[in-house]
Amino acid sequence: MPTIVVDKYRLFEELGEQFTEDTFQQLCFDFGIELDKDTENDASRPKDQAPELHIEIPANRYDMLCFEGIAMHLNIFRGKHATPNWKLADIPEDKLQTLTITKETEQVRPYAAGAILRNIKFTQAAYDSFIALQDKLHQNLARQRTLVAIGTHDLDTIQGPFTYEAVAPKDINFVPLNQTKQINGEELMSFYENDRHLGRYLHILRDKPVYPVILDANRTVCSLPPIINSERSKITLETRNVFIDVTATDQTKLDIVCNIMVAMFSQYCAEPFTIEPVKVVSEHNGATRITPSLATRTMEVEVDYLNGVCGLSESPETLAKLLSKMAYAAEPSKDPKLIKVTVPPTRADVLHPCDVMEDVAIAYGFNSLPRSSPNRSVTIGKALPVNRLSDIVRNECAMAGWIEVMPLILCSHEENFEWLNRVDDGTTAVKLANPRTVEYQVARTSLLPGLLKTLSENKAMKLPLQITENADVVLKDESLERRARNERRWGAAHYGKTSGFEVVHGLLDRVMTMLRINFVDEESEQDGYFIKEIDEPTFFKGRAAAVWVRLGGKLHRVGELGVLHPSVLEKFDLRYPVSTLEVNVEVFL
Repeated sequence: MPTIVVDKYRLFEELGEQFTEDTFQQLCFDFGIELDKDTENDASRPKDQAPELHIEIPANRYDMLCFEGIAMHLNIFRGKHATPNWKLADIPEDKLQTLTITKETEQVRPYAAGAILRNIKFTQAAYDSFIALQDKLHQNLARQRTLVAIGTHDLDTIQGPFTYEAVAPKDINFVPLNQTKQINGEELMSFYENDRHLGRYLHILRDKPVYPVILDANRTVCSLPPIINSERSKITLETRNVFIDVTATDQTKLDIVCNIMVAMFSQYCAEPFTIEPVKVVSEHNGATRITPSLATRTMEVEVDYLNGVCGLSESPETLAKLLSKMAYAAEPSKDPKLIKVTVPPTRADVLHPCDVMEDVAIAYGFNSLPRSSPNRSVTIGKALPVNRLSDIVRNECAMAGWIEVMPLILCSHEENFEWLNRVDDGTTAVKLANPRTVEYQVARTSLLPGLLKTLSENKAMKLPLQITENADVVLKDESLERRARNERRWGAAHYGKTSGFEVVHGLLDRVMTMLRINFVDEESEQDGYFIKEIDEPTFFKGRAAAVWVRLGGKLHRVGELGVLHPSVLEKFDLRYPVSTLEVNVEVFL
């Protein structure tokens, strides 16, 4: 979770109350955040530095990534303040500043938004918080600026209307922020190559034929997103009108970031919580609109759902009052079974009634919730049966001298199918829509690729190598809502100068004995297991068998064991024979 550092005395002043460390820690717990550290009595704190509070914020609460957000929500929670009424300034559309997006930006960062904070008054603390929030959003929601980048400018140093263009690097000339020398886009890459802060973002643009750039009416460069702003439009403590530009590769993230930035700092405007919008013109794709949207969302949530999950029996009016402590606007619906909930523009994390239910529980008080309820929402944690079973198998393998490995659940399509001499019929493997590399194309349908890759990477070790794994594979399942399911399997591989088939077979017998599954004849009607020869291209002909189990009179094929085919060994660059075993352990639950 992100940790936000705030001035302790300033926060308490904003909250209108002096807290002890214990009482503030309790307030944080009640609200669902955590006080990680109080430097008041920290001997390493410089004497001239004010005490600080290090507060851990849930990763989905982007509206609390700054001092202003924490103070505002704690005051709303304590009933000291009402939820702000963020609004757009009432300005005729033909009088608005405009930001025109050109078609060429589709090659790099196609989306943009803008906003203006008029007559703002910064203190040093507010200014530092303004800059820090941008950095937190860049690291968190914006995924290191790859999805979204924020630019802030002193509007009085530049002149609208503005344009957002994509220009050849050599044609971009400006003085970067905190520099004195003018450089072009090509020089910028080498200039910041070794910069500890900005160097990590250069890869986003480095190989692009054009770079995105924000220009004012005089063709003055305001910023080169997502790398750096211009020195010309640098904001300072004396800045009174701030122009905010937001560029992105994702429309949803763009709107969230724009709303958060203006909502948190519009309180410092002469007319608090009022934002001057910008008209974004995108004639090439028909996406012309007014930003920021500051749109609220309304959902109707079942009263019985909120009460049932939390174990409560509160009226719609009481639930609405509880939700007001969490910055919602809520009221009973015309239908007495529903409650009408309005989600503020800053709560992008609220996607489903379960999110509203969680906030009801927080507002009511976690420690005040009933200890038992009809649906047993309060329980004692314990291991899942499948994990307890896996531990039994894991322990037996360890005592037999086998080494446990933990490969990744993702692998390449070739490793999962072609390298094992298997055919993908399209009905089993879950494929990634946008894999970053060829090594992570599918969720594995077998444990064998991970075991064999592990052997391949450890060929220098003393032979024989005996490795085992207890983990999940992922299989398509159209009968389920999510269209896929996990299946727990146990796998083992023996790599040595001899095939070691008898060793793998012996491990199977040992584990089955500990699971109290007897070896039986194929024709027997008794519960137990047996093996039967198979002919599959993954294995050497005549050296493979399927593992069959009869439980409760039902017969199941639970896995296979055998000596791998030489062509499989060649694909995984293994020089000696390998015998493997793979069994679905969920059958034994």
